[in-house]
Amino acid sequence: MSENTTMTTTTSTENLRERALKLDAADPLAERRALFALDDGVYLDGNSLGALPVHVPARVQDVLTRQWGELRIRSWDESGWWTAPERIGDRIAPLVGAAAGQIVVGDSTSVNVFKAVVAAVRIAGEGRDEILVDATTFPTDGYIASAAARLTGHRVVPVAPADVLAALGPRTAAVLLNHVDYRSGRLHDLPGLTAAVHAAGAVAVWDLCHSAGALPVGLDEHGVDLAVGCTYKYLNGGPGSPAYLYVAERHQAAFDSPLPGWNSHADPFGMTADYAPADGSVRGRVGTPDIVSMLTLEAALDVWDGVSVDAVRAKSLALTDFFLECVEAYVPAGRVASVTPAAHAERGSQVALRCAEAEPVMRRLIERGVVGDLRRPDVLRFGFTPLYVGFADAERAARILAEVLAEAPAGNTVG
Repeated sequence: MSENTTMTTTTSTENLRERALKLDAADPLAERRALFALDDGVYLDGNSLGALPVHVPARVQDVLTRQWGELRIRSWDESGWWTAPERIGDRIAPLVGAAAGQIVVGDSTSVNVFKAVVAAVRIAGEGRDEILVDATTFPTDGYIASAAARLTGHRVVPVAPADVLAALGPRTAAVLLNHVDYRSGRLHDLPGLTAAVHAAGAVAVWDLCHSAGALPVGLDEHGVDLAVGCTYKYLNGGPGSPAYLYVAERHQAAFDSPLPGWNSHADPFGMTADYAPADGSVRGRVGTPDIVSMLTLEAALDVWDGVSVDAVRAKSLALTDFFLECVEAYVPAGRVASVTPAAHAERGSQVALRCAEAEPVMRRLIERGVVGDLRRPDVLRFGFTPLYVGFADAERAARILAEVLAEAPAGNTVG
């Protein structure tokens, strides 16, 4: 490298660092970072597991020592345990653009996908025998959809989101799609695809795992029928925190759950042999809620008080733009290639970089204090959680990525 090239690189680095500091100083969400338990590293894996809000341990301690330890069974009433699934659902509702009374919290994402897909084909009615499933989906969604199809006598048709319009037809009962692709971070057209599904007479089911808490969703505004999502990513509910199920109000009377548990019974303590479903979102419940995990999530949601999802989205796009700019400036040409769309309308809140040496590179990044993750064989994923990730984090991560790649052989490039 020549002296002039070295001087240019140094100047570029200094300029990007200075810009990062200025952007952080002007960031209206910057003060939110103090609400989370973070170290001196750069945590870019909130799209897998959100950081711990610092006030949560004390709240959980109260659940364990007072609510369970002292009140014991009385806490179902006196501590609000019984109503927690709907109460916490109403806390999540504004983050996904839903009115109260349409979201119930409980079970895992997989279980809720099963409930939603089976209910969707039952709502669609007779004469339709196909379930379209995002062919690029997280594998479990595909597994669950196939099980639901066997149960209901339907068949699964895998289709890329871009090909959904062509695949829709009179045989389509339901369509299961991801709002944001978990590998690439591509944001799919929820409003347009939902409208197309409805025009074909089918029911739209959306998986919000990689969008809720990162960008506006607009479930009510765009007429989504059913949706599911996890709470341990951008909602910071903790490992294994319960998922949620959205059932649009217009479908609640017809929502026929394939898992009719006692918790969703109209008279749960009547202990009758025949099942009679409760009204409203309660129909989405199954068995006894996971109270400790659920109340951990409820406490974690406090970090959203006073936060606009639009402000989160604006920062997310600015962060990912800036990170990509830093990567382009720092990383030698050909060593990585972004598979995340450049267009804002098609981008979630992560950046995925194809890298020939992805596995050892991510290992070295983590050793150097930059925590992301990978999707085999060759994708580095970096999740940007606007409540606690800053522009200096983005610059530092790109700079260390370049340093790690400089230490590796330069023979492997990507197109």
